[in-house]
Amino acid sequence: MSLLNEIEPLKQAALAELKSAADLAALDQAKGAYVGPNGKFTALMKQLGTLSKEERPAAGKLINQAKVELETALAERRSELELKAALPKEPTDFTLPGRRRPLGKLHPLTQVTEDIIRSFRKIGFVVADGPEIEDEYHCFDALNTPADHPARDLQDTFYLNTTDKQLLRTHTSSVQIRVMKKQQPPVRIIVPGRVYRRDNADATHNPTFHQIEGLYVDKNVTVGDLKGTVEFVFRELLGKDTKIRFRPHYFSYTEPSFEIDFQNALVKKLGKDWLEIAGCGMVHPQVFENVNYDPEVWTGWAFGFGIERIAMIRYGINDIRLFYENDVRFLRQF
Repeated sequence: MSLLNEIEPLKQAALAELKSAADLAALDQAKGAYVGPNGKFTALMKQLGTLSKEERPAAGKLINQAKVELETALAERRSELELKAALPKEPTDFTLPGRRRPLGKLHPLTQVTEDIIRSFRKIGFVVADGPEIEDEYHCFDALNTPADHPARDLQDTFYLNTTDKQLLRTHTSSVQIRVMKKQQPPVRIIVPGRVYRRDNADATHNPTFHQIEGLYVDKNVTVGDLKGTVEFVFRELLGKDTKIRFRPHYFSYTEPSFEIDFQNALVKKLGKDWLEIAGCGMVHPQVFENVNYDPEVWTGWAFGFGIERIAMIRYGINDIRLFYENDVRFLRQF
């Protein structure tokens, strides 16, 4: 039999043995028998030099084609056998609960934010969101903040170098304006998010922090509704022994306005009777007019507080900067 006639039968025999290999050991044995250094196909290739000049190109082409087929068959069978080897040796119930390696934990600020959102959702509030880069209208003008208010000064607010005087929002109240401009009452939203102020005077202030604000607008909404909501949320967050009190205050976008203080076991450990925690009030009629709500028909309240402040009180943390240093020794405690 000539060399040209031996190539095809040998290739078919090699393919059959590779495809029928029962395991990886048998596959490696078949590979060695045919395409290894001392294999049958390797020996056949070494005989090319004995052919005439006329036969050699055709034989070389057939051998190269056979090599490609054998390499493909070898790779396919190896993948099949490796998958088979990885399968359980005994029947497995894949509906049983598995074991998962812990990949990490939620940041303490994320934990507190989710707890706050969960509390508000229990009483019918939904989460709203908006841009962190704002304009003066949504951040100040629509909220009844006059042009000469100190909050609008460069030493308090981060302005961007743009012609339309864009800025990094100083509170999430701007989202309240955006929501009211888009929908008619009733409105019942909370707005968590990152805000920015030029303030790093001490360990309890940071130029960027997180805030959550609430807004409730409907007919016949009163300060009583506001107080009841505040008491419910803070007792959920800080314990059932938490007591709330309102102190008169001034905010340009609410009237009347209040500061909220609270009292519980955590406050007593700090050696204090009351601790300030939030600001609130009834939405100013001018704000309603700015968003085309009739203040003779609709009333509402709004309040806001810092998420970092809640986390610091809850976990006994005295330096706000610890939240942003990404020190795993700190984060693992939560």
